[in-house]
Amino acid sequence: MQFKTGEKNLLTDVGGLSVGNAQDLRLKSGVTVVLCDTPAVASYQVLGGAPGTRETDLMEPHNSVETVNAVVLAGGSAYGLDAASGVQALLRERGIGHKVGNQRVPIVPAAILFDLINGGEKVWGRYPPYREMGYEAADAAGQDFSIGTQGAGTGALTAGLKGGLGSASTVLPNGITVAALVGVNPTGSATIGRSRHFWAAPFEAGDEFGGLGYPSPLPTDATDIRMKFRDLAGNGANTTIAVIATDAVLSKAEAKRLAISAHDGFARAIWPSHTPVDGDLVFALATGASQIKPDAAASSELYAASASTMARAIARGVHAAQPDDNDLYPAWSSLT
Repeated sequence: MQFKTGEKNLLTDVGGLSVGNAQDLRLKSGVTVVLCDTPAVASYQVLGGAPGTRETDLMEPHNSVETVNAVVLAGGSAYGLDAASGVQALLRERGIGHKVGNQRVPIVPAAILFDLINGGEKVWGRYPPYREMGYEAADAAGQDFSIGTQGAGTGALTAGLKGGLGSASTVLPNGITVAALVGVNPTGSATIGRSRHFWAAPFEAGDEFGGLGYPSPLPTDATDIRMKFRDLAGNGANTTIAVIATDAVLSKAEAKRLAISAHDGFARAIWPSHTPVDGDLVFALATGASQIKPDAAASSELYAASASTMARAIARGVHAAQPDDNDLYPAWSSLT
C-alpha cells in the first residue's frame, strides 16, 4: 500500500507539535526540542546498549504520568541532559506543566547522543552550554525547521559520513499522520558499503534523499560491518535518538508499541544498529489531534508506517548534512 507524505514532510505535519533547533558550529553540537501544544500521551523504547536519558521511567505504561509537555534530543553526551532544564525554564515561564497543588512542573524527557570527539571545540568553562541551548531551541519552536547539520544533529557522525538531523512524515489512507524526527549518530552506516546508496531506499518518497534506489549489483562490501570509532568500542561513543509522533488517539501502552515499531526503521536504515555501543532510543508521542482511534487493522498500518517513516527520516538526515570546517568525515553531498 502506497502512502503519501505530509505537506512539510516534517514532524510538524502531526497536529499539536512544534520543533525548534539551536546549535553552535564551533562546538559542533546542538539541541532539538519538540513542544506539545497540549500534553501528549507519551512512551519510549531503548534498544541500544549505551543510552543517556532523563525522565524516561515515568513514560513506562505502568507508571502514573500519562502525558508530557516536551521532549528533548541533544548532543553533548551526558552534559547534554542539561538541555531539558532550559526547556523546563521556558515552559514554567509560560505557566505550562503538570499541575501539583499550586505549582506547575513541566514534564520534559530527554535523550542525548555522543558528539564530544567530532572536531568541535569543547572547552566551555565551568558549565556546559546545553541548558541555554535548550531554552533557545524551545523559544525558537515553530512549524518549520531545518534538517541536516542542525540542532541535535549538528555534530552527528556515522561510519564514514557525517550524520545529521532528519525528519519525515506519512499520511495514512484513513487520515492519520505519523512522523519521525531523528538525530543520526550511529556506530554503523546509513549507506550501502562505501556507495552513495541508502539502506532505506525501498521506502523513499520521490527523491527525498537522492532517488538512487539500491545499487545493482550490490557492492561486494555491502554487508561489511563498518563501525565508527572502532578504537572506542565499549565506550558508548555513538547513539541514534528519535521521536515518532502521530495525531492518532493512543493509550500509553499503544504509544509504547509505536516506539517499538519505529525501531524497525533503525534496522532498515542503519547497518549495524542497536549495538552495545549505541544508545538507540525512540520517544513516542500521540497528540490525538485527528480524533481517530485506530482499530486493529489500522493499528498495524500505523506501526508499519512508523518504521518506514523512521527509515526515511534517518536517510534524510544524512543526505541533508552540510560540510563544515574541521569535519572528521565528509558530508554525503561530497561523495561522487
